[in-house]
Amino acid sequence: MAKDRAPQARRVTIKDIAERAGVSIGAVSFALNGRDGVSEATRERVRQVADELGWAPSTAARSLAVASTEMIGLVLARDPDTLGIETFYMRFIAGMESELAIRGYALLMQLVPTPAAELEAIAKWRATRRVDGVLLVDLTPDDPRVDLLAASDDLPTVVVGDASVADGLTSVSTDDDTAMREAVRYLASLGHRRIARVAGLDRFAHTAVREVAFLDEAERLGLSSTIARTDYLPESGRVATRSLLDEADRPTAIIYDNDVMAVTGLSVAMERGLSVPSDLSIIAWDDSVLCEHTFPQLTALRRDVVGFGAHVVRRLLDLIDGAERGAYLDETPRLVVRGSTGPA
Repeated sequence: MAKDRAPQARRVTIKDIAERAGVSIGAVSFALNGRDGVSEATRERVRQVADELGWAPSTAARSLAVASTEMIGLVLARDPDTLGIETFYMRFIAGMESELAIRGYALLMQLVPTPAAELEAIAKWRATRRVDGVLLVDLTPDDPRVDLLAASDDLPTVVVGDASVADGLTSVSTDDDTAMREAVRYLASLGHRRIARVAGLDRFAHTAVREVAFLDEAERLGLSSTIARTDYLPESGRVATRSLLDEADRPTAIIYDNDVMAVTGLSVAMERGLSVPSDLSIIAWDDSVLCEHTFPQLTALRRDVVGFGAHVVRRLLDLIDGAERGAYLDETPRLVVRGSTGPA
């Protein structure tokens, strides 16, 4: 009979050192790599704990340390005009940059026309070690980028999306399911029985999460629900709103997947002679300064997008420093009630 193999000891990580030493993962990284940013007492404490735990840098970590570019990569398959309109990405990138500046890292961002070009760019970065790590956004089910990067740790990766589509890669997500259900319940509490959703691109996983929650909660509450699909652009939001308001049994409330489409939806309602919120209630996803400067001001689902961007970068830098993979939940968007919603 073959002898039972002894279980292999788990590799000691910088997270273990940080917990034992009572300091942050970043402080451990600075101390072990001889970087400024920590006191000599902390550096000595970290080294002592590392020796006690028997820590040794992994081959991948050594390789990254030797060839560090001090850059992280983000590829966006977006039209440049779209990126300029979407306030979400401007705030998200601002949050990323705020955290990168603290650590002395830079962001390498590339705009490409198609998802195929995005995959090609990431594959090239991986082969040439152009960046120390990458962020993946706008995840799709069975995303080929995840297939490319999940099998090994040679290019640290953070998925900005639900863990269900990350295939074991580190992920940072928000609870869109809970947020959508809260919005639907709020409208139902105001007496609305015909509600609609002006949705973004249906190929994205987060769109599907919101859609399932919207339809399920509406059915549970006995509401009539309709979905109009768009590409997030203001004009497509305008067209979708007109189509919904042309229906014989038009909705009395609409939830939009971003702020700019909600603003155009408000203008369409005004063009039709409808009063907001007396004739139509409007809710925007991702509260922004736009929502505060319309009349009436827009009820919106708010989250700290700048903080979200910073959180995502912290997780990626931790991976670069040798942390284990994990799934992390950022704050859940909360409903901020303003003048665009009222009783049906």
